[in-house]
Amino acid sequence: MSELQLAGDGPVARCRHCGKPAVGPCARCRAPVCGDCCVLTDGGATTFAVCVACERRGGASLRGAWLGMLGWLAVIVVVLAALGIALALLT
Repeated sequence: MSELQLAGDGPVARCRHCGKPAVGPCARCRAPVCGDCCVLTDGGATTFAVCVACERRGGASLRGAWLGMLGWLAVIVVVLAALGIALALLT
């Protein structure tokens, strides 16, 4: 038996791309990736790892995700403001 099995550790997550032991999840697709199969992000408050497949599709920047979130927040604020104005006009 190996040392890991004797220590009582659970199963090791494997990289989605190469099968090596994973170091963490991709920031976009949440798939486990190893250090060789990920790219560090830029443009965020914190550095995240993005797998090579997600990096090919959208780059290593999370700027689009942040802008999408801010867009949804803006829509919610506009809807709430419109409801407030409508209620003020009804009274």
